[in-house]
Amino acid sequence: MSYTSPPPDPFDPFGSPQPRRSRLRRPLTVALAVLVPGALLGWLAYGTLGGDGADRVAGSGATPSVLHSPTDGDGKTGDSGATASATSDPTGSDSLKGKVVVIDPGHNPANVEHTAEINRTVDIGTNSKECDTTGTSTNSGYSEARFTLDVAHRLRTLLQQRGATVKLTQDADRPYGPCVDERARIGNAAHADAVVSIHADGSGTGNRGFHVILPGSVRAGAADTRAITGPSKDLGKLIADDFARTTGSSPSNYIGDGTGLVTREDLGGLNLSTVPKVFIECGNMRDSKDAALLTSGAWRQKAAQGISDGIAGFLRAPKG
Repeated sequence: MSYTSPPPDPFDPFGSPQPRRSRLRRPLTVALAVLVPGALLGWLAYGTLGGDGADRVAGSGATPSVLHSPTDGDGKTGDSGATASATSDPTGSDSLKGKVVVIDPGHNPANVEHTAEINRTVDIGTNSKECDTTGTSTNSGYSEARFTLDVAHRLRTLLQQRGATVKLTQDADRPYGPCVDERARIGNAAHADAVVSIHADGSGTGNRGFHVILPGSVRAGAADTRAITGPSKDLGKLIADDFARTTGSSPSNYIGDGTGLVTREDLGGLNLSTVPKVFIECGNMRDSKDAALLTSGAWRQKAAQGISDGIAGFLRAPKG
């Protein structure tokens, strides 16, 4: 919408010239007084829903920073993009006070600039594997690393609103990584009650849906998952159920036999964990229909809500 001869803006640093007075000045002033608050409320509502998902990672230096805007919802704690759902009372029955959750956003956005470092191998107990990878992307170039960090920010805010203590394994605040073995150690050192690693898959066109990866029973080298396979399975089932409910997405049609659950023994982030941990592949970035969801800020908010609900259900469930 454009206007001719707008009223002078007192905040205009270029000092736009004063327009000629008109008989319409008073009615226009009244009309603007009504329209501006309404437009502001609309803008705030748009920002709360996460906008169109145009989140951006800035720069190419050793420690890239994340740009924040009211529409992309990829900010730090308290960002408007992560507050679409009703907040929970951190002191009430929904409280997760005293619980520690570690969120592991898959693939540092700067990994692409440090291929030599991330290609070196690390011990994952059963064998050796690359430190990390760059991750996948949609056909239009929206990277998995940007997706995972955005969902992690939204998830962090939701869990903190419930009273949990939340730690991220990386927040685009380091040159690359951490490597998969260090990601596991971060959760272990935090004595986390639950760890969730966020990812998006890079499978073929037509392959759609989400799946949650559970740790298999592994005892080899530095890996011993026997104590965490049971609770990790409980965590994974709850996340899968709540993720499907909040996002409307179906379990993967190409892996997991329609259950949305897959067990693996080849992932260092799971093999080396001593606390309950799962991965979630939120969708397939290479399928155009899934990609349309993954690039939507509103959908990513639903994804974060589903993961948060699953974690909360697991943490509140009686143990033993």
